[in-house]
Amino acid sequence: MYIETVRGKIKPEEFGVCACHEHLHIDLSRIKNDSDTALVEVALVLSDLKSFVSHGGQAIVDVTNDGMGRDVEKLVVMSEALDLHIVASTGCYKDPFIPEEKQMWTREQFAEWMIDEIMYGISGTTVKPGVIGEIGSSLNEFKPVELELFYGAIEAAKTTKLPLSTHTTLGTLAMEQIRLFDSESLPLDQVIIGHQDLNDDDEQVLKVLSTGAYVALDTIGKENYRSDEARLNSLLLFLEKGYEDQLLLSSDVTRTSHLLVHGGQGYDVVLRSFIPKLRAKGADEATIQKLLVKNPQKAFSIKKEG
Repeated sequence: MYIETVRGKIKPEEFGVCACHEHLHIDLSRIKNDSDTALVEVALVLSDLKSFVSHGGQAIVDVTNDGMGRDVEKLVVMSEALDLHIVASTGCYKDPFIPEEKQMWTREQFAEWMIDEIMYGISGTTVKPGVIGEIGSSLNEFKPVELELFYGAIEAAKTTKLPLSTHTTLGTLAMEQIRLFDSESLPLDQVIIGHQDLNDDDEQVLKVLSTGAYVALDTIGKENYRSDEARLNSLLLFLEKGYEDQLLLSSDVTRTSHLLVHGGQGYDVVLRSFIPKLRAKGADEATIQKLLVKNPQKAFSIKKEG
């Protein structure tokens, strides 16, 4: 087993304290028509990441894929500058962010393209993705192209053994995504269901956890969607129910205004703010070690020989 980073394969135990769902170079302004959604200045991002590292951060999974402003060469620069493990992604996001030339693709075309990136490198580079993600569904529905994308991603995951990380719009369709994976016999411990801290129905999230999939509470610090206090209470319930081995944490920085220098939560919000609150509520160090280190180490391990 190994984890594929932008600087090559590492042993899972080398991964360390991990943010499971972030964006270090992202540009959604083509669709959103908002310059704040173009987070592309390496110096600014590096400055913010220094605080993540100073709070103990050692690894980041960048789930920016084709159509989202992915630039893996810049990820390599950041990784080298801070000696930070960074995992890059293959795949596409959701409609309408899927690139125009891929809008009519079939599942077979999506699968073939992703497998090619995984085997040979992304966009003409030697950088290989370590995760398929973030693969997304729309609010309460799968658009036709999203279904083709999901089936293609499933085939790529089955063929290459890479983990598959999803986007659920505002937390919706998590169980529907699970059913898709189940129908295609993709092992659910190879799957990370995203944005479940945006789902305020704890019973629904517990149902997802009961399937054995990993669940990401990955928009921590985005209090315009939901308060971190509410996220904390949900997490405590999931821990109480015995799911400490399946939970992952992150903050999903996607805008320039999310950076500390602009008054945002920063990449360090989980380590700087959320974890101390979790400790104060009684979580022990063994549990925190699982959330930050052991669970990401398992979730992003590729279960084959390097």
